[in-house]
Amino acid sequence: MNKYELAVVVNAKIEDDARTAAVEKVKEYITRYGGVITDVDEWGKKRLAYEIQKMREGFYYFIHFEAESSAPAEIERHVRIMENVIRYLCVRQDA
Repeated sequence: MNKYELAVVVNAKIEDDARTAAVEKVKEYITRYGGVITDVDEWGKKRLAYEIQKMREGFYYFIHFEAESSAPAEIERHVRIMENVIRYLCVRQDA
């Protein structure tokens, strides 16, 4: 099992419950592919470095999890098409 960090930027213009649902859906994808979530770090609303889809702000979430090496590709495949996720990045953390 490798350790990973998934950074997700969620649309700031949506309602709180829709934003929570989007993050829960990401967590669901992680557990579906055999991942074990160890920590979820919510940074809140931050200004983006540059405008994305005419948005200047987004909600940042950092989800730490452990999974097999095949899991991140599958998780990214699903997160990529999520409507309320502006950007995402999954990186492996060194031990």
